[in-house]
Amino acid sequence: MTTALTDEQITRHLRRANGVAERAMAMGRHPFGALLLAPDGETVLAEQGNIDTVNHAESTLARSAAANYPGAYLAQCTLVTTFEPCAMCAGTIYWAGIGRVLYGAQESALLALTGDHPENPTLALPCREVFARGQRPVAVIGPVPELEEAMTAPHRGFWQRLRGRL
Repeated sequence: MTTALTDEQITRHLRRANGVAERAMAMGRHPFGALLLAPDGETVLAEQGNIDTVNHAESTLARSAAANYPGAYLAQCTLVTTFEPCAMCAGTIYWAGIGRVLYGAQESALLALTGDHPENPTLALPCREVFARGQRPVAVIGPVPELEEAMTAPHRGFWQRLRGRL
């Protein structure tokens, strides 16, 4: 059974995911980070930073989790991510069988930062809508307004600098 997350756990795990995003950015990648939590809501099973435009932190982590853990176990796990999963990532999370998602900031907050950047053409399709179309439930916690500033901080200026290199 999936354990309820306390406010302290939500904050701590989102900050850790943001640290993963900052490491990804330090490696020249887009600043997104994700964690996979065990059913106890405390144990971090895996971390993943963004790789590239089609290998997002969330989808890469979900594929790896599906390859390494049984579905019944993943149904009790939580994927923690700095931003609301895009449609591609939400679909991958669903197909991996992960039972809960926790995200810090909404996709719309990301769009405000990226604009029409060709390396991040956001989709206005909330993850809750993607999950609602499935046959099994995926619980969603987020956004967490008190952490939006922290989640968006690595992106401030990042996309403009990246545009300058195109």
